[in-house]
Amino acid sequence: MRRISLVLALSVSAAVLAACAGGMGGMGASGKNNMSFFVTSSNPGQGADFGGLAGADRHCQALATAAGAGGKTWRAYLSTTGAGSVNARDRIGRGPWFNAKGTQVAANVDELHGTNQITKATALDERGQVVMGRGDAVNMHDVLTGSTPDGRATAGGTADTTCGNWTKSGDGSAIVGHHDRKGLDESAPAKSWNSSHGSRGCSLASLKGTGGDGRLYCFAAN
Repeated sequence: MRRISLVLALSVSAAVLAACAGGMGGMGASGKNNMSFFVTSSNPGQGADFGGLAGADRHCQALATAAGAGGKTWRAYLSTTGAGSVNARDRIGRGPWFNAKGTQVAANVDELHGTNQITKATALDERGQVVMGRGDAVNMHDVLTGSTPDGRATAGGTADTTCGNWTKSGDGSAIVGHHDRKGLDESAPAKSWNSSHGSRGCSLASLKGTGGDGRLYCFAAN
C-alpha cells in the first residue's frame, strides 16, 4: 500500500508540474495574441515609400501575422495631407493597446496623445525586442508618423511632411517621433514619441542619416 501511495503521489506531482508548464506557455502565447501595438522590426526597403497608407497597413499586417498576431486588423500610425487628408489618431481604433510583453501603453486615444507609457522599454517590435535608440550602437529612434503632437495631419504650407503621402523614396521629408523619448535637448519636441522633427529625406539612407530606420508604429484597430 505504501508503494502504491508513493507512485500515486509522484504521478500527481508530475501532472501538476506539467499543468504549470502548460499554463506558463499559455500565458506567453496569450500575451503575443493580445499584442495590439508594436514598432516595426524592419522596413520593406523603399524608405518612406510604402505605396501609400494601404501599403503601410499591409506591412504592419504582415509583420503581425509572422509574429502570430495576424487575427487583428493592423493599421500604421500615419497621417496624410492635402485633399482628403487623414489623421493618424482616427485610424487606429479606440484602445487599449498592449505591447508584445502584455504591457499597456495607452488606454484610449486621448491617453495615447497625453500621458501614454511609450518609452524605449515599452515600444517593442512585434517580436518583443527592444528597438535601439539614442546612445546605442545604431540609433533607430526616428519613427515615421507625418503627424502633429495630437496625432493629426499638418495643415497649410507647402512643406512636405509625409514624403508625398508615403509614396516617395527620394527627395522630400516626413515628420518622425522618437520612440525612446530622447533627443539632442530636453525640449518637448525632442522627447515626443510622434512629432519630433522632419526627416532629411525619404530614402532609407536619408532616414538612417537622421537617426531612423524607416520604421512605423502599428496599432490593432479592433
